Amino acid sequence: MTVTELRRPPRLRPGSRVTVVAPSGPVPADRLEQGVAILRQWGLQVQVAPHVHQGHPRWDYLAADDHARAADLQAAWLDPEVDAILCARGGYGAQRMIDLLDWGAMAAVAPKVFGGYSDITALHEAFATQLGVVTFHCPMPGGEPFLSDARSADLLKHMLLAPGEALVLTSPGAHAVVSGCADGVTLGGCVSLLADELGSPTARAGAVGGLLLLEEVDEDLYRLDRMFTQLLRSGWLDQVAGLVLGSWSKCPDGVHDLVLDRFGSLGVPIVGDLGFGHGASSITVPLGVRARLDADAGTLTLLRPALS
Repeated sequence: MTVTELRRPPRLRPGSRVTVVAPSGPVPADRLEQGVAILRQWGLQVQVAPHVHQGHPRWDYLAADDHARAADLQAAWLDPEVDAILCARGGYGAQRMIDLLDWGAMAAVAPKVFGGYSDITALHEAFATQLGVVTFHCPMPGGEPFLSDARSADLLKHMLLAPGEALVLTSPGAHAVVSGCADGVTLGGCVSLLADELGSPTARAGAVGGLLLLEEVDEDLYRLDRMFTQLLRSGWLDQVAGLVLGSWSKCPDGVHDLVLDRFGSLGVPIVGDLGFGHGASSITVPLGVRARLDADAGTLTLLRPALS
């Protein structure tokens, strides 16, 4: 099935209401307070969902029990006064709560902004397949890039509040791994989640015609090799239009060589180091929008604003 453009939520404006949720791991309260303060400086009204700091009674790697995390996300999506939902952080846990969401009820309301990355990749895929809504692979208010790198926060601000000014996406280190240009619709995120989600009820069947974003953190080359190979062997990458590589923080040297070894035979342009993901600096990339990849120029150009 060809990757198609998704419905664009309305852009945010000063006074727009934002709810912060934690679908995966716990976030330190002081870090989230700093992130919320930055969002409020943008003129947004921000509230933290009820269970973000609850904790799980047994598994300390979860922000709260599965039903509570799902309830926070669903309540925010169904609330007509909420304009955007941002995830506090990644970690692990989205896959545990994803089937507890009432996708039918969520599909019946107007789209709104949803953003995050890392473990949130599973939710990006589900929002695409179940709701048909553009989402944002972006820094999170409890995460290091948002709190410590002004450029990362500023790029997210421009994407959400002035989307027409954030059409050409690049980073200083962006370069061609495989030369060429391609048009397609953006999708993807964290490699491990894309591989883990294969065959699940909310995963898409393939990346035909897509510009696939790939990034990861703290994985050995042999583990990345296994993930890349799984995506290839499953047929999920058949007829992908291009690959867009982000950060490989805490991964060994040689990732781009491995990308060429595993994906070079696809015959599609590949750009490296576009600057999204787990790095110290992280650009915001919308998922579900038509874009043009120019690997030689090191750019990903949105063909229209990500928000309406």
